[in-house]
Amino acid sequence: MEPSVPTTKNPAAQFAGDVWLDPIALPHEEDQTMVVATVRFAPGARTAWHSHKHGQYLRVTQGVGRFGGRDGKIIEVHPGQTLYTPPGEEHWHAAAPGCFMEHIAMPQNGEDRPRPPVGASTSQTMSTTAADQQMLFTGQVSQP
Repeated sequence: MEPSVPTTKNPAAQFAGDVWLDPIALPHEEDQTMVVATVRFAPGARTAWHSHKHGQYLRVTQGVGRFGGRDGKIIEVHPGQTLYTPPGEEHWHAAAPGCFMEHIAMPQNGEDRPRPPVGASTSQTMSTTAADQQMLFTGQVSQP
C-alpha cells in the first residue's frame, strides 16, 4: 500500500490561479521515472509555459480543459479525452472560465522545464497578446 500524500497547492511561480496536486504514483528507486498525479484547477487557473523532455499525457477527468502551444492554437478537452504533448513542446494548460478542471498528469520525473507565465513577455518567450488572452478565456478554441 502506498503511503498517503497530502494534497498540495502548486506554487504561484508556476501557476496563475489556484491549482492543487494529489500524487498517485511517484518513483521509489533512483532509476524509476514514472509520475502520475491528479491536478485540479480552479476556474480560469492556468500553468506557466513549460515543456517536458519526454512528452506528457494528460487525461481530463472533470470540467473543461484548455491547452495551448506556441503555434497559438488552443484546444478544448473534455472528460474522458486524453491529450499528448510531444517531447520539448512548450505549452500551457488551464481550466475554462466558470468551471473547475481536473486532469491526470503523466510525465516522467524530474523533466519539467518551466517557463514564464502565460502572458509574460521576455526576450526568451513569446508574449501572450490581449487577443490571445481573449481567446483563452472566451471559448474561441479548436477541437482535438
